[in-house]
Amino acid sequence: MHPSLIKARVFTIIALTILTFSFTLPMITFHGVLNKIHDDKVEEISPISYTIWNMYNSGRYKSVTTDKEAHNNLAKMIETQGELGVASLPIWAVSLEAPNYPKEAFPEGIPVFFHFDGYSGEVHEMNTINHYVGMDPMWVGGHLEREIGIYALLLLSLGMIYFMLFNNKILTYLMLIPASLPVLFILDYSYWLYWFGHNLHDWGAFKIKPFMPTVFGDGKIAQFITHSYPTIGFYMILAISLLSLLAFFAKKKAMKEA
Repeated sequence: MHPSLIKARVFTIIALTILTFSFTLPMITFHGVLNKIHDDKVEEISPISYTIWNMYNSGRYKSVTTDKEAHNNLAKMIETQGELGVASLPIWAVSLEAPNYPKEAFPEGIPVFFHFDGYSGEVHEMNTINHYVGMDPMWVGGHLEREIGIYALLLLSLGMIYFMLFNNKILTYLMLIPASLPVLFILDYSYWLYWFGHNLHDWGAFKIKPFMPTVFGDGKIAQFITHSYPTIGFYMILAISLLSLLAFFAKKKAMKEA
C-alpha cells in the first residue's frame, strides 16, 4: 500500500474518532430525551442516556438555580427540575454582563453554550433577556439544523468510512465536507445572530434598533456587555477539519503516484 494512502487512512480514523466521541455518540444517545422529559415520559429514557449525559456533563457549567447535589446526575436533574442542556460538546459560548446581574450571583455573567443539537447554560435567563429587548427565544432559530444534525453527522461518518475503503476520485472529495465544518458552523451561527438582531418585536420592554450581535469577541448591546468565543467543541471541529485536509491531500498524492 502506498505510504500516503496509509497516512490518509490514519488521519481519517483519528478525525472520525474525534467526531464520534465529541458529537455523534452523545447526540445519538441523548436524541429525544428532552422531549420525553417535557412529555412526562421519563420512564422511556434509556439507561445509556443517563450514563452518557452524566459523563459528558461532568465539570460543565450548570445554571446557578440548579441544586448542587443534582450536578452531573441526570436523574436528580429531572427530579429537581434543573435546567438541562444537551450532552454533546459545546461549540460556542456567549455570555452577558449587566449591573442587574451582580458578580456574586452570576460570577460568569449569563452564559449560554451552543451545540450542534441544542443549548446549555443559563438558557431560561438568556431568553428572558432576549424578551426584554423584543428578541425571540433561542429555540426559534436553527430548527432545521437541530432536526437534521444527527443524521447529517451519521452521513458524514459514512462518507469518511467510504473514503477509507474505496480509492475513488469522487469519494476522495467527500473529505472536503468535514474539512469545511468550522466555516459552515460560523456561517450558520452568524446568519442566525443577524436574523435575531434584525427581527425584533414591538413587545420588548426596552426598544433598540436592529443590530448585529457580536460573532467573535466582546461587544455592547444596550446596557449589556457581551462576550462571544469558541469553546471546546469548536476546537474539536478544527482538529477534524485539519485532519480531513491532511487525509484529502495524502490520498490525492497516493492516487496521482499510483
